Amino acid sequence: MFQTVTILLDWFGLCIFTVTGALVASRKEMDIAGFVLLGAVTGVGGGTIRDLVLGRTPVFWVEEPAYVLACLGVAVFTFFFAHIPQSRYRFLLWLDAVGLSLFAVTGAERALQTGAGPVIAIAMGVATATFGGILRDLLGGESPVILRREIYITAALLGAATFVALGALGAPRELALGAGFAAAFLSRAAGLVWGLSLPRYRARPGRTPEGRG
Repeated sequence: MFQTVTILLDWFGLCIFTVTGALVASRKEMDIAGFVLLGAVTGVGGGTIRDLVLGRTPVFWVEEPAYVLACLGVAVFTFFFAHIPQSRYRFLLWLDAVGLSLFAVTGAERALQTGAGPVIAIAMGVATATFGGILRDLLGGESPVILRREIYITAALLGAATFVALGALGAPRELALGAGFAAAFLSRAAGLVWGLSLPRYRARPGRTPEGRG
């Protein structure tokens, strides 16, 4: 049952991230090929990095081409209906938060299934959740979201760590999955709603030779 739920969430996350990539293409007024490119790269990018790092080849979408076909269908659909959201950028950010949270836990789960340890599983959860968005922003000419003053990687890290930690403590996987998703989504939502961010480094005056004595 849990395996089925994980697969369904993985598919849902893929579709959500594909939509975010296609919405960036809509903001840039690209043609349908641009929608497909950005949608597919966003949908499968993080999982591709995860599988390559873990040595899991062929990567998931080569082994199961239906993932790429799903990206194609979702991107084409978005091409015709991207005008519906009143604020596409705000809509994109909230969709991205959902995709981020889903991929943080399913990415960590996939890593655990290959025999990876807890630290690597958490790292792969973060990579799965963030690298698709990084590629989307770079190809779309946007400022990468991870470089902005927002809680993003931290949210993915919190979600993946919660999932892995609860699983290691013997919690039911359904509970670990839900708690991991909630931890990632709520922390990302807090950043979007209240503008929360981690403390920034602030430059300090250097010491002069005269002040070293």
